[in-house]
Amino acid sequence: MMLASTSLLRGLPSQLHISRRMSTIAFVAPHDPIKSSQAISGVDLVQIWAQAVPSSTDESAKVPKVGTTRVFYNTPESKITAISSLGEGFEKKKGNERREMVRKSVGSAVKTLRGLDGLKEIHIDAEKDPHAASVAAHLALYSFTLKTSPPSRFNPNLKEPIPEKITLKAIQNSKEWEEGAVYAYSQNLARTLMELPANIMTPTAFCERVKFEFAGVENVELIVRDTAWAAEKGMNTFLSVTHGTSEPAKFLEIHYKGAPQKDAQPLAFVGKGITFDTGGISLKSRVGMKLMRGDMGGAASVVSAALAIAKLKLPVNLVVCTPLTENMPGPSATKPGDIVYAMNGKTVEVDNTDAEGRLVLSDAIYYTATEYKPHTLIDVATLTGWRNGLSSRRNLHRCLFLFRQTLEKLNEAGEHEFDRFWRMPLSEDFGPQIYSSNADLCNTGGAAAGSCTAALFLKAFAEGIEPKEGEEPKMNWAHLDIAGTMEATRPTPYQEKGMTGSSVRV
Repeated sequence: MMLASTSLLRGLPSQLHISRRMSTIAFVAPHDPIKSSQAISGVDLVQIWAQAVPSSTDESAKVPKVGTTRVFYNTPESKITAISSLGEGFEKKKGNERREMVRKSVGSAVKTLRGLDGLKEIHIDAEKDPHAASVAAHLALYSFTLKTSPPSRFNPNLKEPIPEKITLKAIQNSKEWEEGAVYAYSQNLARTLMELPANIMTPTAFCERVKFEFAGVENVELIVRDTAWAAEKGMNTFLSVTHGTSEPAKFLEIHYKGAPQKDAQPLAFVGKGITFDTGGISLKSRVGMKLMRGDMGGAASVVSAALAIAKLKLPVNLVVCTPLTENMPGPSATKPGDIVYAMNGKTVEVDNTDAEGRLVLSDAIYYTATEYKPHTLIDVATLTGWRNGLSSRRNLHRCLFLFRQTLEKLNEAGEHEFDRFWRMPLSEDFGPQIYSSNADLCNTGGAAAGSCTAALFLKAFAEGIEPKEGEEPKMNWAHLDIAGTMEATRPTPYQEKGMTGSSVRV
């Protein structure tokens, strides 16, 4: 066996640039130095790791950090192997912590390999956790760009799709690997919807893309409604946000019938779909405003999650509703101080037109709850900034806001996929902040506890969550505020900087 430039491998760089004829196939081996597997035929992982990291033979030496990757050439002959550390104490880890170490190891290796010229396939040792390995590999391979050289796969004008440059395969293929690929594809779809600029990803274009993604998927019906329909329904809080834009607003519904009983009570998702948010008359600062192309992250997340649920043929009935519009300061735009009558009959004062997300969600939540009577409704929205009471805790950017303690399974799912929740209070103690205007509700309650007052505002439209005396609630409800996780400002072992698609895998 020939090792290329072994002396260079003793250092810390994760990728070696070696001038030689490149192989079209590479292998990824997550490596536990304490308990090595031999998943790749013809590759002695222990031997080549020991040569790359001489201290690994010293039992007292510190195990390389999880994700530390070394690339070897002609191992096996004419192939490339990337060995990535599983980190300190992997053999003792269990459950969620073990899964995340696998994700970091596999993701780091794929990110190291993906830039190699001529590489066509990456074969991954997925034995330690096929689902986690698949999710990490497919997320790590994703890289959004609209640059024209080389041609971008994300160009909306393409007549024929450009396939992925690199194909991912599991050395040990399994159902879990395939399911992980579906999870990751859906999260990557949400990332794409959020990354595409607002002149391309309009409400109309959003609906067309969703139709394309669901084409051929069984037991699914898509309905695209317009503002005339919304007006008939009395969705005046939703429509108040549409007044300033020339782009036609849409209300998209997805219905999936996967339960054994087709009339079984459904699960419901509602997603905020502001395809661009200027703040309206309450204009935002120019600094960072281009990020507001991702203010439809809630809608992107729920439709992408629905796609995964339908592809995996999960035995549930699901209803997804996404109100879609821009929030612009046009001549007919809603003004601060305007009062509108919501679909449920309550009056709402618009104190700040930049608090538009709760306006579009309020009618959508009430409509979904009353029209389809789900047993559980989860709304997802890039709703509030971290300034609202959490400015000192920006390091919690991987946590979502979870309101309503009844959904412990949701929290368990977040831990499983390492897309974790940070539970916030849903308390009437904050009520005076939004109940003290000339209307039943005010759409802002000031800077203090802004995330909590936003949730309390939405609670007024979640019909069925308050039990009548002696009865159980008719509906469970959770509000996920994903604003803090919308964009990653630094790369992780299995994701780059940019829009995250947070909450899809949960």
